[in-house]
Amino acid sequence: MTIEGPGPLIRLFGLTKGRARPVGEPIDLVAIVTTLRMPVEPTDLIPEQMEVLRMCRRPTPVADVAAQLKLPLNVTRVILGDLRREGLVAIDRPRPVAQSIDERIYREVLHGLRSL
Repeated sequence: MTIEGPGPLIRLFGLTKGRARPVGEPIDLVAIVTTLRMPVEPTDLIPEQMEVLRMCRRPTPVADVAAQLKLPLNVTRVILGDLRREGLVAIDRPRPVAQSIDERIYREVLHGLRSL
């Protein structure tokens, strides 16, 4: 009979160095992560961080990063927070819908209403 220890839990604890939250500003589930640059000395990074940098060469939502890494969201947020602190990734909050509408659209709607 083999008794299995808490291997995966210890590994996750090691990935985050015991932290449960990212350093700095909170990271939203739908925020977009984009790689800004690859490190000169990649040996300082853990494999999961290198995978994030490769994956986020194209803007990628935080939820997708966690899913592709197969890691819990909080662990992924800590990893992303470390990469952000090192200046390797940008994490952009989603804009509210009202702010994403172009001013031109407002003018066209106003013009359409006036012509009624």
